[in-house]
Amino acid sequence: MPANSSRPDSIVVAIDGPSGSGKSTVARGVAARLGLRYVDTGAMYRALTWWAISLDVDLAETDRVASLARELPLQLGTDPADPHVFVDGNDIGDAIRLPEISAAVSAVATNLGVREELVRRQRAFAAEGGVVIEGRDITTVVAPDAPVRVLLTASEATRLARRALEVHGSDDEAALEATRDQVVRRDADDSTVATFTVAADGVTVVDSSHLTPDETIEAVLTLVPAEARQ
Repeated sequence: MPANSSRPDSIVVAIDGPSGSGKSTVARGVAARLGLRYVDTGAMYRALTWWAISLDVDLAETDRVASLARELPLQLGTDPADPHVFVDGNDIGDAIRLPEISAAVSAVATNLGVREELVRRQRAFAAEGGVVIEGRDITTVVAPDAPVRVLLTASEATRLARRALEVHGSDDEAALEATRDQVVRRDADDSTVATFTVAADGVTVVDSSHLTPDETIEAVLTLVPAEARQ
């Protein structure tokens, strides 16, 4: 059955967006509501970053890091209620969210050799269908034929505040400044190799600046064919 079918067991929902736009929360919510698998492609890049650092590999050694991507022993959980991440048998779900990984992941995500391999793996998820995939260039590169393609965005101020609350537990000025590099600089770096700030043809923009997570999930669900929401 083709992955772009609107049947519930084969539909693909592709979600792109910048840091702090709410991609993970919304994608997990949509997957849970539709009974689909969930794939966080950003976790794949973070997992490789963690593994390279744990092996004392210089992230500037692009060929070596790309080789590691092809060897990456990754087990990615697709249950939206428990999207675990294991590398070589190690549960690294918490470790890949640490500030040092957030600060380093762009060096891996902008490595074209890495992207080639991880996009190959991501396309395999899409080809199976029955999945919500979120990340940077999902609507244009990974699943350009998905029946539901969304660019999830929000104002920079909103995105900074969300990420500051997530990382620092506060959105005061100090927390916002401490978070700015993760959001603004990383988006600028990643935009050199991925498209996630401007919607391609056929991609629907959902601005979550003034929406709650539940409202944003509902906005995405309205784009899903009725037969896939049964």
